[in-house]
Amino acid sequence: MSLQSDRLGSATAHPRPVALRSEEYEDLFDQAPVIFAALSGPGHVLEAANPAFFEVFGDDRNRTGVPIGELAPELGPQGVLDRLDEVYRTGTAYRARGGRLVLGASGAEREGFFDFTYEPRRDAVGQVDGVIVIAAETTAYHHAQLLAAEQRILLEQIARDAPLPEILSGMARAIEELAPETIVSVLLADPDGLHLRHGTGASLPAFYNEAIDGVAIGDGVGSCGTAAYLRAPVIVTDIATDPRWDGYRDLARQAGVAACWSTPILDTDGELLGTFAMYHRTPKAPEDKDLALSAAFTRTAALAIERHRAVEEGHAAREREKAAREDLAFVLDASTAITREPHYFDCLQCMARLTVPTLAPLCLVHVVEDGRTRRIAVAAADRAAEDLLTTPGTRDKVDRAVARVLAAGTTETYDTDAAPGGSGPRPGATGYVCVPLTTRGRTFGVLTLLATDRPLDDHVIALAEELARRAASSADNAHQFTDRVRLARDLQAGLLPPELPRIPGVDLAASYHPAGEGLDVGGDFYDVFPLADDRWALMIGDVCGRGARAATTTGMVRHTARAAARLLNDPAAVVAAINEALTESTPGQDYFVGADYFVSLVYGELRRTASHLTVDLMRAGHVPPLVRRGDGTVEELAHPGGLLGIDREFNDAPCRVHLYPGDSLVLVTDGITEARSADGEFFDDDRLAAALVAPWTLAAPMSSPTSAELIDAVTAAVTAFAGDSTPDDQAALILTAT
Repeated sequence: MSLQSDRLGSATAHPRPVALRSEEYEDLFDQAPVIFAALSGPGHVLEAANPAFFEVFGDDRNRTGVPIGELAPELGPQGVLDRLDEVYRTGTAYRARGGRLVLGASGAEREGFFDFTYEPRRDAVGQVDGVIVIAAETTAYHHAQLLAAEQRILLEQIARDAPLPEILSGMARAIEELAPETIVSVLLADPDGLHLRHGTGASLPAFYNEAIDGVAIGDGVGSCGTAAYLRAPVIVTDIATDPRWDGYRDLARQAGVAACWSTPILDTDGELLGTFAMYHRTPKAPEDKDLALSAAFTRTAALAIERHRAVEEGHAAREREKAAREDLAFVLDASTAITREPHYFDCLQCMARLTVPTLAPLCLVHVVEDGRTRRIAVAAADRAAEDLLTTPGTRDKVDRAVARVLAAGTTETYDTDAAPGGSGPRPGATGYVCVPLTTRGRTFGVLTLLATDRPLDDHVIALAEELARRAASSADNAHQFTDRVRLARDLQAGLLPPELPRIPGVDLAASYHPAGEGLDVGGDFYDVFPLADDRWALMIGDVCGRGARAATTTGMVRHTARAAARLLNDPAAVVAAINEALTESTPGQDYFVGADYFVSLVYGELRRTASHLTVDLMRAGHVPPLVRRGDGTVEELAHPGGLLGIDREFNDAPCRVHLYPGDSLVLVTDGITEARSADGEFFDDDRLAAALVAPWTLAAPMSSPTSAELIDAVTAAVTAFAGDSTPDDQAALILTAT
């Protein structure tokens, strides 16, 4: 559905001011992580925006009432203002995924990627008077995807024995594309162990590469010579003032570089392989993104150089080559399998399964959740290995090791042969390794491998650490995915009543099941609320579409119904007010174009009499209501009524239903009746009616189920017919006279 203006229609004498629409949008998105801004007029003056908007654009731009082009002048050269002009001029929405923007003043620019929508905003007569901007920043996801893709390409090159210069040059190009302000250089350790030789540095001047080819390894010899000597990263933020560059300062000035961060490249045994350097043309300190790139590609460079050395060796090197190939295949396959898991716990449980028996016969995974450490996965090669966990003292010793690793963030190993007294963590074990699961500088879990037959050597430990690093990143992404699902469901919950009211003489029950993963806010809704004169209003409906549009339209329909029902003592007038609110926002035409802007609805008003309930129902293109009588018979109320938001004219009349004790009124959305089996067959109205009858027809004498029991019966029947996954939301509202 499109973003509609929230109007009461015939329930008020005058439409509300247009400015209120921006406030309503701002209220809806105030606490949401998505970016929202309301722009008015052809100059795109910023009327309102949520905190997420100002966070992206910077606290120094936290003001409204100015044109967006003045607030963020960098948007103009990037075509944003032209696109806003086009949306304002044509009245046609614009959407894009993964759009790149460079934000910030000169010298403090920041690259970002966004999924965004520019939506025309219309006034009371349908004229475009502004633009609504809704966006979600995907920078972290974009960088993670690019990083994963580039690493995969490089790892595949390594696996097929591509030449080392080709791999290093490809790595340098990949990093410089991921961080355009960066210049990459790799130096290789000379066999004499005293010097560094040129590996790659295509973006540096040739004279510079020639000058540093053969640079000595030593303390105070630039960034790279010092990093190689110390076996630790060396960050020089300003070459012009750092004493370690005294002998190379003029050379750096001629090459146009002003900062250099160098990281030693070490093999699995800690032997120096070379250095990985990131240069900048202006003085600069590394950011988290830079450190992540450096760490990731330093490991990749280490794999590439080790592979190259192994291939150059003789028969012994060929044996190492075979082992390295197997390791790479394992890491690649395991990383791919873990990345495919969309949920947090599934990623880590998949990691546990993949380590057994390749790395060890027994694996445990612990994570910290809400301040407590939980064991979430166990994988064992056989029952005997799993039974070792029940050995007295084993769990306590493993738990203590896990606690130490969580606190220190470093790998802990134990070997019974090397341990004093030969006492292992438990009888039957030869050792263990606990590897931290760390991402973005935070250790959130531990991968524990336990050996029962052979010790866990350095080779296994290195593989475990590499797998843990990759799994931690995938799990972190999955955690964000899970949070996004939770956010969508929380937003959906905000569009539904928090709880059903208690009505004397009425038993109420409702259910809502989102489609698929629940990433988008759906359009199904229901509501029950009190009216004057001891009356109650109830409704269920379905807004075409999903996401922000559906949420906005759902909110408008609910608020309009609640406001109109309190002013109009007529169900038909209330539904007409809703229809008018939907259709008044069209751009001066009699009908909506296409099928993207309609709502189906059942609205009713309930009265209690001394002997029964009376419900006056309006049906507007929705699934026909059903009445389940106390004797088990089911009636369909196929009262005609067209969809809302299609035709400006709405003249339908309500139908009256009498419910006696034991009778139930059943309202559902088409996600239930149109649920499909594996063969593509619809669940349909007949199966719905049958679900309302069984199993109570088997009772003797006939029993009258509660509304909650009827809800459970319908849910169970749909699940048995179509499975747990559904392409559409499913909502149901049932009331039973008591």
